[in-house]
Amino acid sequence: MPAPIPADDLRAAVAPVRLWLDGEAEQPPRAVVGAAVKTSARWLAQQVPGRSVEVRVPPHVAVQCIEGPRHTRGTPPNVVETDAATWLRLVTGRLTWDEALAQGKVTASGNRADLSRNLPLSPLR
Repeated sequence: MPAPIPADDLRAAVAPVRLWLDGEAEQPPRAVVGAAVKTSARWLAQQVPGRSVEVRVPPHVAVQCIEGPRHTRGTPPNVVETDAATWLRLVTGRLTWDEALAQGKVTASGNRADLSRNLPLSPLR
């Protein structure tokens, strides 16, 4: 099991992408965006541990979270998938879960694939 991610590390990983998310700067290098996505997704998984929902932000990360029936092989029944910019806007509170779904920026399949109670991430509000 990986070491827990401190809230300060989460904030530090996301800080370099904030101006981009607000439309005030060019997109940062892929490694910077990837670090923000990976750290925030792993933070979510550590806050709501479990294996019933898979959160995918290709090509950066896929994590399992939320308690419930465990998934072990094949395509999980509860999947959330989105792009890096949308994910980062969700975790920072720049976009709500309902807005992202309505705009088609997130696909969420399965009865447990609702992250609205967990987003935005509390240290990033």
